[in-house]
Amino acid sequence: MPYADIRVLATLFQALARPSEAIAVNHTRFYHLGLALWGKSIFGNNPLTAAEYEAVLDLSDSLFDAMEQWGWAPRDLWDAQGFVWVTCKEKPDMDGGRDADRVRDHALKTYIEPARARGDDRVSIRCGDVHSALGLSAAHANVCQALRGQKFQKMAGTGVPTYTGPDNSSTTTFTYELGGASLERTDGPAPTNLILYGPPGTGKTYATAAEAVKLCDGEAPDGRAALMARYRELETEKRIVFVTFHQNYDYETFVEGLRPETGASDAEGASAGFRLEPRPGIFREICALAEQARTRSAPSSGSISYDFSGRRFWKMGQGAIGSEDDVYDAAIANNYIALGWGGSIDWSPERFASFDAIKAEWLEQNPDDPTPSNWTQTWPFRSEMKVGDIVIVPYGNTAFRAIAEVTGEYRYEPSAEGYYAHRRDVRWLLTLDEPLPLDTIVEGNFTMRTLYALAKKRVNLPALGRLIAGDSDTPAETGSVATPEQFVLVIDEINRANISKVFGELITLIERDKRLGMGNALTLTLPYSKKRDFGVPANLHIIGTMNTADRSIALLDTALRRRFRFKELAPDETLLPQSSEGIPLRQVLRTINDRIEYLIDREHRVGHAFFIGCEDKDAVDAVMRDKVIPLLQEYFFEDWSRVAAVLGEPKGKGGGFLDCRKIKDPTGEGGEDRESWSVRKTFELDAYRRLVGKPVEDVPAEADELDGAEDEA
Repeated sequence: MPYADIRVLATLFQALARPSEAIAVNHTRFYHLGLALWGKSIFGNNPLTAAEYEAVLDLSDSLFDAMEQWGWAPRDLWDAQGFVWVTCKEKPDMDGGRDADRVRDHALKTYIEPARARGDDRVSIRCGDVHSALGLSAAHANVCQALRGQKFQKMAGTGVPTYTGPDNSSTTTFTYELGGASLERTDGPAPTNLILYGPPGTGKTYATAAEAVKLCDGEAPDGRAALMARYRELETEKRIVFVTFHQNYDYETFVEGLRPETGASDAEGASAGFRLEPRPGIFREICALAEQARTRSAPSSGSISYDFSGRRFWKMGQGAIGSEDDVYDAAIANNYIALGWGGSIDWSPERFASFDAIKAEWLEQNPDDPTPSNWTQTWPFRSEMKVGDIVIVPYGNTAFRAIAEVTGEYRYEPSAEGYYAHRRDVRWLLTLDEPLPLDTIVEGNFTMRTLYALAKKRVNLPALGRLIAGDSDTPAETGSVATPEQFVLVIDEINRANISKVFGELITLIERDKRLGMGNALTLTLPYSKKRDFGVPANLHIIGTMNTADRSIALLDTALRRRFRFKELAPDETLLPQSSEGIPLRQVLRTINDRIEYLIDREHRVGHAFFIGCEDKDAVDAVMRDKVIPLLQEYFFEDWSRVAAVLGEPKGKGGGFLDCRKIKDPTGEGGEDRESWSVRKTFELDAYRRLVGKPVEDVPAEADELDGAEDEA
């Protein structure tokens, strides 16, 4: 059971029995109270001790006396606890806010506003100058992150800054254009909202691969094999995401929704219970990835991909989310990771190199606290973790908020008085304002243990390398404008879902000029997570496909039509060979489509993809029997006379693709005969002759090859 729950249960019944002498300890509220009064937690990383509870009672008695002096007439310590409950709900604003907020405020008032007042076109901010002015310690990475972030861009009314010098260093210099972000981007392709539409079988989904790779890389490789190889690489890096819409697809699945969760979100020893937690959908996840790429520094042309060989990977929490944020903030600011288990014992001496030695020492010094984590977590942190290993800091069990490289051996910090006193120095490779989904870099979810090694096969090395590539020590080219990596969301069958229901209020944010980084950028607050300033990055492109036979584009929401560019992919018989074993394949497809367009409309034509790869008559027969004819049955609602008309069958006879027989009136009342149609098991060449209205001998059997390279699919 988590220590926070132990504190409540250990004191609740005492408070109920002796309300004037005891108080129920709510961990979060009293933690916030300790921060407000002394700048640190009242509690250690341990079950509630007698000394800690005595300190809480002394504080509560003092508060009770103060309330009496104010004339509030408190009845017992429950009233004192009520005061704490109301006033200490939120974490106090320490030292004027987090360092990032101080950095933004200082940069705005010291650099941006004076430059605008002078009428300057641009202004440069050197990371080391801000770091020194605020008296920060080893926090250059934090300063750089704050200065390049979306929040500061919005405060300053600028676009994405350019930068010079090594990233995350004292000499990193950001330059901001003070005219605001232009309506058209100059640091990458303009946002694309594209829908590929056409009848079934015209290669819409097939074509999305080339479109997506071209948007990500600027060009697509020649040849299908090379194209798909690159497509898979981009998928692995999470830069291309594919999703298929259907009738039950909704906002909660696509953007965000509430999902049932049990246990604590980030602490070992989860508490029991059930709750609903906001979880991001696929669209919000790729937006977070794109925004992280848009606002970070892009890798320079001379940078080398990160070498993960010989390194181990670790999951390690840095304080409980919400109640111990000071632990994470201090770790980021001072370039270390800290372990809360292990108490106030210095485990540095060589005699503690073994697991058994740490366990024995802990039990000897703390006989009343046999919590296994005090040795099972301490030993790997002290002895197994090595310099060069990679540490992933979680945000709950399904997201992460930072990545670090271990640079130092285990050390003990006496001044911490046992509160996350066990530390290792690190180099922060990535710190995030908004956590990213865990499956971006790790397969599966985290468990709630504070620290454990991750199997290397679970780690998506290409995606991890892409995320930290921008944080290299290679200087950027002076004056260069870094082009952010591009991301593509492919939505197959986009018209099968209720678009207004799926996109909701975000239908406005996907407009080209409303994207983050554009001149008219808009943001909003999401309904479930209450995340503020959510926007759609300009480096995220959306490609949809739409089967016009399923639903006409005329029925699409007008708001959707206005925000997307539509590109038709029509049946193209020139992608097929002239003939296959005497079957005039191109003419067959053209004739079928002409008749469908006459009897229904052009949106229900048959695509060329049905016949791609048909190298002999048997393959063509199979396509006609198993795909084309069933599709015609659906189109004409089992009106076989129209199916027969499309296939060129004699009226009421069949004989090529279909058989037709007459059925007599079984009642004997003289009713008209009815036609019973069925698909023949085999098709003769004569069937195709009838279909195209051409004698079979006129079709050259030797014309089985494609006319030229231009006819290749």
